[in-house]
Amino acid sequence: MSNLPFFHLVRKSNLKNEKSPLLLMIHGYGSNEQDLFSFSRAIPENFTIVSLRGDIEIQYNGYAWYNISIDYNGNKSYDIEKAKKSRDNILKSLEICKDIYEIDPNNITLMGFSQGAMLVNAVALTYPEKIKNIISLSGAFDPSIINLSNSKYLKKLSFYISHGLNDEILPFDLSKKSLKILDDNSLNYIFEEYPIGHGVSPENFKSMLNWLIEKTN
Repeated sequence: MSNLPFFHLVRKSNLKNEKSPLLLMIHGYGSNEQDLFSFSRAIPENFTIVSLRGDIEIQYNGYAWYNISIDYNGNKSYDIEKAKKSRDNILKSLEICKDIYEIDPNNITLMGFSQGAMLVNAVALTYPEKIKNIISLSGAFDPSIINLSNSKYLKKLSFYISHGLNDEILPFDLSKKSLKILDDNSLNYIFEEYPIGHGVSPENFKSMLNWLIEKTN
């Protein structure tokens, strides 16, 4: 476990003598590994769940995967090179988890929220041969950190994407427009909108969980 690039939490699968699906969780800016891991009590016990913590501490018990800056005019900028490094270290973490645990390499799901969602989207589109499913919550697709693969595995990806209509942190319209990269490449996804802000409602969670169970069986 100490070989992973990030501090992390693990819930092992209850399967015996059988490879399990892996759910790798990537939290949002200013949060930590406990956030998405709180979902684990509702996720079937056959999953191995690993929740990573970003390696940049930005406040007490709050972490990020890359820094975001805001200028005097309110314009945001961020460290693209660090974002790419985090993307690749998330992939490295996935590979190490496959070695440590009895993971089915053909049944791997990434889950990300906000900044974490942008990263899991980038991991999947850059390295699609490593991933089966992606759950992208309150995020977007950022071409700056995506090296779009030309692999045949790109078409085999499945995305569950959701966003709050009233999101003031990462605007709904920005997220929806960013789906163009999926449409342009005829990739498989569902996009759901909810009358909430920057978060996950109970209805959103229920829909996401049903999708996850269906896609991993």
